[in-house]
Amino acid sequence: MKKILFYLLIGGAFIAQSCINDNEDPVAVPKTDGYTVDAKVGGATQPNQVWFDFGTNSMVATKRTDWDLAFYTGNEFKVILNASVAMAAAKIPNATDIKQVTTASVGSMISQVVVGPYSAANIGYIDDVKGNIPSGYTAIEEVKANVSDNGIYLVNMGVKIFTGNVAAGSVNTGSESRGWMKIQVVRQGNGYKVRYAPLDETTNIKELNVTKNSAYNYNFVSLVNDNLVSIQPEKKNWDIGFTVFTNVIEGMGTYVYADFITINNMGGAGAYEIKTTGTTTGAEAYNNFKFSDIDQSQFVYDDQRVIGSNWREAGPSGSQVKSTVFYVIKDAEGYYFKLRFKNMTDEKGERGHPQFEYKPLF
Repeated sequence: MKKILFYLLIGGAFIAQSCINDNEDPVAVPKTDGYTVDAKVGGATQPNQVWFDFGTNSMVATKRTDWDLAFYTGNEFKVILNASVAMAAAKIPNATDIKQVTTASVGSMISQVVVGPYSAANIGYIDDVKGNIPSGYTAIEEVKANVSDNGIYLVNMGVKIFTGNVAAGSVNTGSESRGWMKIQVVRQGNGYKVRYAPLDETTNIKELNVTKNSAYNYNFVSLVNDNLVSIQPEKKNWDIGFTVFTNVIEGMGTYVYADFITINNMGGAGAYEIKTTGTTTGAEAYNNFKFSDIDQSQFVYDDQRVIGSNWREAGPSGSQVKSTVFYVIKDAEGYYFKLRFKNMTDEKGERGHPQFEYKPLF
């Protein structure tokens, strides 16, 4: 993430990508009174994932259904599912020929490989919710060097983005199925080859090659559209993400959260939460918080859910931002920011319109 001077951004306008090359030195973030930002999540169906960079005051929004698999670009060979559409996957026992895999051959797996509560077994069908992919668990096992050691997987493609009306204060993260795929991932040079097809397709098995690009955390693929796609900015060019998220409720299984916020821990970002008590309001504590108040021991770098859903409250009595909390962020280049959420709805009460303010700390 390169630090372009804030005053170069006319009117606080957003830019999609930094144009500075990786070999250029970062420009120090100047002092400022801070910024207020409306994240373009898109409303009550939350169709977008939003990637925001504090240092450049820039935002990138991508549609949740634009991608299906993300291929890790580091030393390990790992693949993750699109948690924003509730995807799930499991290895098909004894399957050796992807052409022979059909609905009939996978049997009861169709009812088991799902996202939803009340079954702890579902946790094994999604990826490490903390986001520690190099060392964490992935539903698709790490891709082995020996081609024959890589299994064939049944993939629940999750759900479509809802297109109907949603009552004010409610959300709909999707319910109509996107169907099923069968896939096999193998190594291909410094990258991957994914073989895939709809579950009952027995002749036309498609292939895509993915070369690792280490400027990014992942390289993304759409199995639906048969292509590589650009989703996240370069790994140094974003700090927090707004997304629908498949999380874990311990002892109960998996659960889909709206209004979820991740940090870019894979790119080196860290964060921690400050909760105010007594008569001091969250806004007062946020305004008074300064660089010398930072507690280095509190930063969390190994869990992308530091903010998660903790910033808001949603229930029968309505949806609102928690007024008692704010956050301290350290980005991958060592710059510090304080962050406070102001709204989660628009003036009509529609969810999916988060607003936040932030300020660099010096």
